[in-house]
Amino acid sequence: MALKREITRADILPVEQYTNERREHRRRISEVKRNRRIEVGPFCTFYFESYDTMWHQIHEMLYIERGGEQQIADELAAYNPLVPKGDELIATVMFEIDDPAQRERALARLGGVEHHMFLSVAGERVAGVPDPTRENTTPDGKASSVQFLRFPLSESQKARFRAPGTQVMVGIDHASYGHLAVMPEGVRAALAQDLG
Repeated sequence: MALKREITRADILPVEQYTNERREHRRRISEVKRNRRIEVGPFCTFYFESYDTMWHQIHEMLYIERGGEQQIADELAAYNPLVPKGDELIATVMFEIDDPAQRERALARLGGVEHHMFLSVAGERVAGVPDPTRENTTPDGKASSVQFLRFPLSESQKARFRAPGTQVMVGIDHASYGHLAVMPEGVRAALAQDLG
């Protein structure tokens, strides 16, 4: 079965049905997400998105906000761009620091970090492309705690990524946050399915 690349109105469950099935959907998505996250350094995590993760996010928003048909259209417009289309991986990158003062200090030092995130596929660097529709760094140089990046891959990079055992690394080379993580094989295999 071909991987779904877009969430349509027909894919959206009635809120009552989702409410009744929510526990099962949350259990299923937590299994999916287990092999779609990479911690990079002490307080940054890359969450690689998919049709399933975005389907779940839309349903959670509808469950919480109960905004009806207009909200459905808005959520589809907001989250469909985060579903990989076959030639890319898409990540929500979060700087997760519980202490508000420490978080403010860290983000103030990370301006422009969205231009310093990358994958390395068998030694070949793939630069992350930040979402141009949002302010990733404020004019005064403070980074957003949530970043959205796509990693476009060439045909040869996709082929190497899909090959079992290929070393893939996820990194940030910002002057104030230089960290690299080796992608576990289970994560590489799960993400390889996004590359059609």
